[in-house]
Amino acid sequence: MSNPNKNNLPTLLVTGGAGFIGANFVLQARKGKWGNIINLDKLTYASNLQNLAELKNDSGYTFVQGDISNYELVSYLLEKHQPDAVINFAAETHVDRSILTPLNFIQTNVVGTFQLLEASKTYWQKLNSEKQESFRFLHISTDEVYGSLNPTDTAFREDTPYAPNSPYAASKAGADHLVRSYYHTYNLPTLTTNCSNNYGPLQFPEKLIPLMILNALNDQPLPIYGDGQNIRDWLYVGDHCDAIYLVLKAGKIGESYNIGGLNEQTNLVVVNKICAILDELAPKNNFRYSDLITFIKDRPGHDRRYAIDCSKINQELGWKPQENFESGLLKTVQWYLNNSAWVESIFTGTYQNWIKQNYETR
Repeated sequence: MSNPNKNNLPTLLVTGGAGFIGANFVLQARKGKWGNIINLDKLTYASNLQNLAELKNDSGYTFVQGDISNYELVSYLLEKHQPDAVINFAAETHVDRSILTPLNFIQTNVVGTFQLLEASKTYWQKLNSEKQESFRFLHISTDEVYGSLNPTDTAFREDTPYAPNSPYAASKAGADHLVRSYYHTYNLPTLTTNCSNNYGPLQFPEKLIPLMILNALNDQPLPIYGDGQNIRDWLYVGDHCDAIYLVLKAGKIGESYNIGGLNEQTNLVVVNKICAILDELAPKNNFRYSDLITFIKDRPGHDRRYAIDCSKINQELGWKPQENFESGLLKTVQWYLNNSAWVESIFTGTYQNWIKQNYETR
């Protein structure tokens, strides 16, 4: 990409753009002409360059393998490509993994975000005043920083106190606080979004929905923690990406925006809905997929309920989710059924070992 602005689009440095949400964002950004993309991704187990195969000949897209903790590399990319914004998706995100190996989460989510902020601040301070004014550092976070809700509690708002309960949530909370501090201390024009549970195409099958779809198709047990009554607010990834872009364009600097799907469902209901869709789309003789449901020992520190109040982003920026849970889930199951080559590429020894380590010993 010799002249990044040849098409007059802004240049966006996206970190973690080969992961689930990041890849969906990159694809939507190129399709919607939101910007030229420099994608910095470490390519951990949850990243997959196949997610972005359709951009292989796209001159407005550049991939760089590397770590956000590498200050020199990030600084080099900022100087070389002169981006108009940094969008930080890069993170370790799976609660179960954070219980087994918390250090990776501190390293990427806390130290990595710090190094990214430092490099961005240095770059931003050297820009002319017009570019300084328009530059944005957008940090993608989670509703898990707020802790857990009781069934009758009101949903998380932007001013809900942080109360993280897992090493993952604590590492994201630490990152959020760092981002906030760089706005208040250095005036770096930051924005933060906190989203509820995402689902949709390209999601690595350690998360509930793809894990259940693929286990069901392979006649494997569908492991549900505890009593299956844990509640999550489900957000379709395409809706999430639209919201992120809106915050990038029109969000008020220094602010955070909660993004939710307005779809609170218990885990058991989610799994039963997946089974019902598969009974329709991929029926098996004398067999219902729900017969595979198996209850296993709950995980430590398992938050009971998350729910997001997204009235701020709705009132200030006019966003609301386009998909309801039924339409989004149907699209998602259909995508996994239609993309068997992608699914095959995921089922490596490493992934199988992880499933064994996490679920078979409970």
